[in-house]
Amino acid sequence: MTENAPSPTAPLRARAEIDLAALRANVRVLRALAPGAQLMAVVKSDAYGHGAVPCARAAVEAGATWLGTATPEEALALRAAGVPGRIMCWLWTPGGPWREAIEADLDVSVSGMWALQEVTAAAQQTTTRTRTPARVQLKADTGLGRGGCQPGGDWAELVGAALRAERDGLIRITGLWSHFACADEPGHPSIDAQLGRFREMVSYAEGQGVRPEVRHIANSPATLTIPESHFDLVRAGIAVYGISPSPEIGGPADFGLRPVMTLSASVALVKHVPGGHGVSYGHHYTTPGETTLGLVPVGYADGIPRHASGTGPVMIGGKWRTVAGRIAMDQFVVDLGGDEPVTGTEAVLFGPGDRGEPTAEDWAQAAGTIAYEIVTRIGTRVPRVYVNEEQAG
Repeated sequence: MTENAPSPTAPLRARAEIDLAALRANVRVLRALAPGAQLMAVVKSDAYGHGAVPCARAAVEAGATWLGTATPEEALALRAAGVPGRIMCWLWTPGGPWREAIEADLDVSVSGMWALQEVTAAAQQTTTRTRTPARVQLKADTGLGRGGCQPGGDWAELVGAALRAERDGLIRITGLWSHFACADEPGHPSIDAQLGRFREMVSYAEGQGVRPEVRHIANSPATLTIPESHFDLVRAGIAVYGISPSPEIGGPADFGLRPVMTLSASVALVKHVPGGHGVSYGHHYTTPGETTLGLVPVGYADGIPRHASGTGPVMIGGKWRTVAGRIAMDQFVVDLGGDEPVTGTEAVLFGPGDRGEPTAEDWAQAAGTIAYEIVTRIGTRVPRVYVNEEQAG
């Protein structure tokens, strides 16, 4: 068990059970799909809501050779927890903790001259003492239009300045990378366009003398469906947690993945009400006849999407139910149709689905969003309970 984690059998208002054996199995599947590349397990946003430190350790145990975070603070927290190995972080703002990142031996992403100038200045302050140059990866904007340096003159300027800093012993250019816009839509014309542009920008940098350890562009959907994009490293995020990044073409099982999180709560109240009884704020649901109502003690403060009011699925007593009326901050109601489960009965909001329970994708459909958001938004009021922490064998 992780320190201060609740017991897997403790009675709780709500719990997010995290199956680390499933996570390890997912990592092994992803490694097998990209046998010629290293695997980065992305653990940003507290491992997509699953818990960064336990998930990072489990991913490394299963063969992930890199970990990835968005913010440097996330990466530094992993280091503070004693997580070893290569960790890359890519979402920087001016004045960011460059020096701390260098001293923590992180790989930092640079998308433009301002960032290169700041990390170089930080390296000038630290290199004499640490004798270690900053590890820098240059990001290319090949068509996503977010972070990354534009092709052409901007890229040439960044590459040239980075090489000069490397010759001065201030940085080591460890990677060249980019990110897909539409990898979850197989056949989208932007995929080939981005791959071609990435190859061109890598070729230019290498022609100028850059010798990267890794070149990478593949995210979860590209890891699963675009083998020509694998290069030296693939970055798997949502797929590590057993959720399909492309549900239109296949669910988790179709890719050999298993969802890692099961979200459940204890039914807090069961009561009889007459027909015509309004339920929750605004009375958007009125009971069609005499029935029983069950109160589930989680709400949008716990990350349950209010947009799923009236549509979100829950399994109670082996039956699928639907949220009746609006989801409130701390609770929602289901119409039990006359059934009378005892107070404390488990209400499963989502899980792997193999017991007939809803999945995160079912909630995504109900809320008009993606499953990434469903798991990532589960809040800190919901304890994470880790199972299968010890690796078998």
